[in-house]
Amino acid sequence: MWSYWKLHKYPILIVIGSILLYAGFAYDLRREDFIKLITLVAALFILLIKLIQFEKWNTKLLLAAGLLFRLVFLLAEPNLSQDFYRFIWDGELIKNGINPYLFTPDHLIESGEIAIANARELHEGMGELSARNFSNYPPFNQVFFALAALFGGNNILGSVVVMRLFIIAADVGTLYFGRNLLLKLNKSNHLIFWYFLNPLVIIELTGNLHFEGIMIFFFVWAMFLATNTKWTWAAPIYALSILLKLIPLLFLPMFIKFMGVKKSLLFYLLIGIASILLLWPFYSDTFIGNYSQTVGLWFSNFEFNAGIYNAVKKIAVLHFETKPWELVKTYGSYIPLATLLMAFIVTLIGKNQHLNTLIGSMLFLLTFYYFIATTVHPWYIIFVLFLGVLIEYKFVIFWSALVFMSYFAYSNPDYNESLWVLAIEYSLVFMYLGYEIFKKQKLKLLFQKNL
Repeated sequence: MWSYWKLHKYPILIVIGSILLYAGFAYDLRREDFIKLITLVAALFILLIKLIQFEKWNTKLLLAAGLLFRLVFLLAEPNLSQDFYRFIWDGELIKNGINPYLFTPDHLIESGEIAIANARELHEGMGELSARNFSNYPPFNQVFFALAALFGGNNILGSVVVMRLFIIAADVGTLYFGRNLLLKLNKSNHLIFWYFLNPLVIIELTGNLHFEGIMIFFFVWAMFLATNTKWTWAAPIYALSILLKLIPLLFLPMFIKFMGVKKSLLFYLLIGIASILLLWPFYSDTFIGNYSQTVGLWFSNFEFNAGIYNAVKKIAVLHFETKPWELVKTYGSYIPLATLLMAFIVTLIGKNQHLNTLIGSMLFLLTFYYFIATTVHPWYIIFVLFLGVLIEYKFVIFWSALVFMSYFAYSNPDYNESLWVLAIEYSLVFMYLGYEIFKKQKLKLLFQKNL
């Protein structure tokens, strides 16, 4: 023990320091306190860099550190997001045999026809926006909500702990399959720790209970199976990823070159069958309309931490006297079309027969989507971070730190965003990405074979 301390004294001190910082984040931070938030984040990223520099080959120490960082949050209620109230609400509905896609929380509360645990507290906690809309969380996501409600002991914190354990387990699974996928890419498997130990991942997934981490787990598991020619098993696993967060749907056309036409068509068929089976318990005459309506709001009604959209809005309002509330609807309606067009282009020109170019195409498309989106919550870019880590794009790590600047909005009483803060965030990200593309010629990942 003493000899281990002497050999790893500084990394151990870094781990202890990080634990204390995460504890401060989990139990002594309000999201309105931006200065404290950004100071903690900056310190955690500095310690992350030093820890990986010291111990990048020490898998056991880095695994233990990542688990300890996550366990710090175990008994804390999320403090940067109130989404968990809606998660538990939906889970309680399912536990009581009520379809969460058919009734808004406001409707159920006003009708007085439900008797679920902590109904009033959950309804108030989720906020007005969530309460007046149908659930927008895909069906497989609802399974985890239901399990949290079932095993949470009719207690909000109990349900939080159950969801948190699922998310931690998924992160460990991502670490395992991510390391193996890196070996397939002929890259050092220690790179996965830039994801596993990243403060954005730990804070937004384990801390704030966002399910992107579980989506990524099923995605990387499916990719691992597909690269080992077990694509028939990969299909239902990929379907689970889609039915957690929908985003992996964007990548499906790219598998045509990777698998070949015949295999990819069967792959799509198996994904479709698995998806229908998972959707079936929630299906009703109004399900599709309610769900589409709610998901559509994210394209045409909301704005948060947007990059290119804010530049477009500034120009439109100043020079064309456009009404902002009209612009977001018009602009938002074009986002799906622009994304689908880019997916077609990347599928057509990308050398997706090879794993690293396939992942490069996925990264390019997803980055494009979030650059043009009107709403980019910090946890959204965790998938971008994961894909970038696999093919050694460093701008994703840079962005994972800078995205916390978006929380500046909550330091204002009316939650107004600062365009200066967003301009700094995106300018720095664009500059670093430009450096990687043009100075390091990273864009050739899309067009060349394995490098």
